[in-house]
Amino acid sequence: MSVHLESAFEANIEAHLITHGWYQINPATYDKGLGLFGDEVVTYVAASQPKAWQQLINRHGGEGMARQRFVKVVADAINHRGPISVLRGTVKDSGVTVRMCWSKPANSLTPELQERYDANRCGVVRQLHHSESNPADSLDLTLVVNGIPVATAELKNPLTHQTIEHAMAQYRTNRNPHDLIFDKRALVHFAVDPHRVAMTTRLAGDQTRFLPFNTGSAGPGKPGAAGNPPSTPSATESYETAYLWEQVWQRDAWLDLLAAFVHVENGNVLFPRFHQWHAVRSILAATQVDGAGVDRLVQHSAGSGKSNTIAWTAHSLSRLHGDDDHPIFDKVVVITDRRVLDRQLQQTVAGLDHTPGTIVRIDQHSNQLREALEGNAARVIITTLQKFPVIAESANAVVGRRFAVIVDEAHSSTSGDAVQKLKKVLGGGLEDAEEGEAEAEAAELQVDDVLLASAKARGKQQNLSFFAFTATPKPKTLDTFGMLGEDGHRHPFHTYSMRQAIDEGFILDVLANYTTYSTYYKLAHAHPRNDPEMQASKAKAALARFVSLHPYQLEQKAEVIVEHFRQKTAGKIDGGAKAMVVTRSRLHAVRTKQALDAYIKRKGYDAGAQPLRTLVAFSGSVKDPDSPEDEFTEPGMNGFPESQLPQRFREDGYQVLVVAEKYQTGFDEPLLHTMYVDKKLAGVKAVQTLSRLNRTRPGKVDTFVLDFANSAEEIQHSFEPFYEETLAAPTDPNVLYTMEHDLKAAQVLAPAEMDAAVAALLSGDPAQQSLLYGNLSPAVGRFTLLDEDQQEEFRATLQSFTRAYAFVAQVMPWTDAELEKLYLYGKALLTELPTGDNDPMPQLSKSVQLTHLRIAVSSDSSIELSGDDEPGVALPGQGKGKQAEPVLDKLSALIAVMNDKFGTGLDDGDRVWVDQQWVVVKTDDDMRTVAQNNDRSQYELVLTEKIKQLLVDRQDKNGQLFDLFFANPDFQDMMLEYLGGTYDEFRREMAV
Repeated sequence: MSVHLESAFEANIEAHLITHGWYQINPATYDKGLGLFGDEVVTYVAASQPKAWQQLINRHGGEGMARQRFVKVVADAINHRGPISVLRGTVKDSGVTVRMCWSKPANSLTPELQERYDANRCGVVRQLHHSESNPADSLDLTLVVNGIPVATAELKNPLTHQTIEHAMAQYRTNRNPHDLIFDKRALVHFAVDPHRVAMTTRLAGDQTRFLPFNTGSAGPGKPGAAGNPPSTPSATESYETAYLWEQVWQRDAWLDLLAAFVHVENGNVLFPRFHQWHAVRSILAATQVDGAGVDRLVQHSAGSGKSNTIAWTAHSLSRLHGDDDHPIFDKVVVITDRRVLDRQLQQTVAGLDHTPGTIVRIDQHSNQLREALEGNAARVIITTLQKFPVIAESANAVVGRRFAVIVDEAHSSTSGDAVQKLKKVLGGGLEDAEEGEAEAEAAELQVDDVLLASAKARGKQQNLSFFAFTATPKPKTLDTFGMLGEDGHRHPFHTYSMRQAIDEGFILDVLANYTTYSTYYKLAHAHPRNDPEMQASKAKAALARFVSLHPYQLEQKAEVIVEHFRQKTAGKIDGGAKAMVVTRSRLHAVRTKQALDAYIKRKGYDAGAQPLRTLVAFSGSVKDPDSPEDEFTEPGMNGFPESQLPQRFREDGYQVLVVAEKYQTGFDEPLLHTMYVDKKLAGVKAVQTLSRLNRTRPGKVDTFVLDFANSAEEIQHSFEPFYEETLAAPTDPNVLYTMEHDLKAAQVLAPAEMDAAVAALLSGDPAQQSLLYGNLSPAVGRFTLLDEDQQEEFRATLQSFTRAYAFVAQVMPWTDAELEKLYLYGKALLTELPTGDNDPMPQLSKSVQLTHLRIAVSSDSSIELSGDDEPGVALPGQGKGKQAEPVLDKLSALIAVMNDKFGTGLDDGDRVWVDQQWVVVKTDDDMRTVAQNNDRSQYELVLTEKIKQLLVDRQDKNGQLFDLFFANPDFQDMMLEYLGGTYDEFRREMAV
């Protein structure tokens, strides 16, 4: 056999498998009619269940007849139920029950189970002539378990100018998907060459979709691009794809994969991608070594199948035993931050274990959660973090148990008091490694034990292991769950990067087609004689908000969005493409939908064979200040309950979804192709929001973003930290002591009062509430004696301390009772301190006037990422937040600043509605005559009728202005006051 031939590649793989526990099977023993290797089926049953086999021989009148009948029963069962159901379950023949595959026992307490597991027969077949339709067809490799062909592989060798692409093409064009082995037997099909692997679970001719099954260019679990790391000459096997047969096809790993990973969902086989399989196996291996009490963070890109990875992890952890043959965890608790539980997650976990009561979904009340935690039946509990505080007082019921806590989207579920309550419920019982040190500290400080217990509940617990899953870990998340590397930074335990996911085609690059628009505008002071002084930052924000909500701007953006969608997006994904408009507030969402619907109706796009229709998503109810008598809700604007929105958006001919916060995370809709962004986005929020577009599906080859609010550079800066592996610098817990010193130096806090108040707080006795208030009031009195600046400094420092401590206490390697006391007392004191200067944003809609507006493209290209290896910081500025004093300025000066910033290059062509009417009135000779011969009140009477006539005559061009004027008396008054200025100009002309 020549070294360069494909057969040598094939022979080397077979040789490895046979020397590592697999059997070589003669391809001639394959029964094409039954799709089974009958001899393998019988050999397995006779070895693993000899009593059952003897019963079959007796009942069928001999071994030959028993073989014939039983193999036919197995074939019929697979045809009816599918191979996974048969392999994980049993078949019955003439009253005899036979298990078709044995899982590896979780412990060694029952040697008979290990013997049966060892009797499983994993076989490899070369050049299997499998086809009923074309006898000449043969498969390079077929993997067989207990006589059932469960996987096939086509191998190619670049030395003969054949690559993985040829293997995939062979499956697509030369294999009949209706042959029994493809239609109802094999679960997965691999295309393999020495450099890359791809797999598919379903052959569909030219429509067959292969997915990469590679480790990544940096190796499994490490950040990198697509592909596999280069092989090394010193390796026993120098193939880059050797991991496939050495690791994935390794006998125990392969049997475990069939038992605990492969899942059938809506009739389709779900086979894990390599990064999913490797992450779960890595978690199990590390946990088996370390036991409970070690936290781990998994950074897997959005769209990479995180929900399924979590499900597989939960199921596997619930069965994991230590060397002592005892379960490492008594229960696995899966936490999702979505109040409406992820049904996909629930169904996947439940689909892997059909034992009644072992999977509990808590989607009703907290009593259900309490019962699941206290009972013995439930092994996996799926719930929300919000339910834990309700049952915090029942912590004693679960003392002595070990818990694995899996957190979905870790950054939003792992900080603050809710997690402390979770730890209180789950954390009691096992002795902590620091218990002796904590007790000595308690004696030395003479602090109540309950205070230290409260502090310890925030930190790491030896009976709790957190497994945090997120695509976008914040520095705080990494500092809490990450591993400390040799470089001194916190790293994820396992990474499947955005870069690799994009390279491998698991997700689309949402930055590949990115267009930004800039908004240019000018404002005028409507009441120049009244020029109030305002806090600059708040007034500028109010001016920007005024412009963003101005009907003219909303109409212009509606035109851009609708025309872009019709011309560029509507035809995508075979005509099924959807779009999302991301707005900055609920009021913006309401007005944006109204503007879109008005424009669609005006252009007639709401009629015809494919009418353009919009939906809106926001929480609660909204009152528009311009029409306070109206109240808007999502169901009211859409015409159906909010629970129906995802399905209606997908199926019922709605193309555009306007959102405010809702559906910016966790919304998995592959038909989403285009996003119109009208909201400032940064950091995690930017990545999460734009990643709604990255899901793939047949016919979807690209995405598009049109951004009115962010620059390309800002978006690039947001994505860089999450493109490869996210890092964080460990937080120094000593930052808390600086704030503690400043708080005590302010002469507000008294130690005796703090001791008494905290003791009352921790007692849980309602009768001590008055004692709590009695020891807060003196501190409030001393606070009020400070001058205004000192009050603000104390309040800000106390707020910063409580926020920082809630986080840092989770990663502190010790418990500090004094800090815990200050935290508990400080939180209570903050609720009693007099309210500071929290003036709301000023309302300037009647004080300013929009005079010019232009919206124009500012960039139109892809945004390239390179990865950011600069570690993030969990508590920037030591957690103290902004320290600058507010700046005050005149409204007229602030308008001038805004005009300088946003009014560059504007001309008369950019004048807007009201200003245009000024020009019309000012050039009207009849109005000049009225002004020259009457007083101002008489002039305004005539002007009112003139304005009405102008708007009626030009309604087609000033549709929204017409609606505003005739429906809104305040707007009428403002417009009349503004245009009334023409009287003064006419009079000045007369004087000249």
